[in-house]
Amino acid sequence: MKIKFKENYILENEVVRLSPLETSHFDNLLEFSINEPELWKYNSGGANGSENLKKYISSTIEQRKNGKEYPFVVFDKRKNKYVGSTRLYSFKELNNTADLGFTWYGKKYQGIGLNKNCKYLLLEFAFEKIGLERVGFGASNLNERSINAMKSIGCKVEGVFRNYCLDNYGNRIDAIFLSILRTEWFDNVKENLKNKIENYPN
Repeated sequence: MKIKFKENYILENEVVRLSPLETSHFDNLLEFSINEPELWKYNSGGANGSENLKKYISSTIEQRKNGKEYPFVVFDKRKNKYVGSTRLYSFKELNNTADLGFTWYGKKYQGIGLNKNCKYLLLEFAFEKIGLERVGFGASNLNERSINAMKSIGCKVEGVFRNYCLDNYGNRIDAIFLSILRTEWFDNVKENLKNKIENYPN
C-alpha cells in the first residue's frame, strides 16, 4: 500500500475535482447539512445539522492524521460549487485493501453523472496510484439508490450482514457489502465505467 496520508492528493477530470476535506470546507457544505436531512437517513453519525457537520468533518480529519481514513470534498466544475464528500477508509495494510464510502452529494447533484466521475477517479487512484488489491463498499440493505449506484459502476455483491448497524434514527439495520477487485478493475470495470462516463447525456 502506497498511500501517504500527509500528502494532499488532488483527483480531477473535466467534470469534478476531489481534494482533501478540510475544516475550511464547513461553510461550503453547511447548506446540505441543514436543508437536506434525508441525505443522512441511512447513516448513523451523519452530518445533519451544523454541530453534526462539525463533528463529521473534524472526526474524519483526525482519522486521516491517524492513518485510518482519507476524506475528500467534492467540487462540481460544471456548477463551480462544492457539492458533497466521500472517503477511503478502513485501510488494511497487511491485506492491501480499503473501503470506499461515506459518499453523499446534494440532491440536485445526484443522477447527473457526478458520482460515476468521482468513482472512476477514486478507483483509478486506489488501484493504480496506491496499488490496492480490493476496494470494499457497503450500504443499508434498504438504500436501493445507493446499492444500484454501486452495482452500476461494477461492484459485485458479497452478502448481507443482518442487524449489522444503526441508521440515523437509532434503528438496527441490515447492511449489504460489495467490492471491486484489482483484477476486475483492469479486466473490464475501468473500461466499462469510462464508457458510461463518456456516453452520459449532458
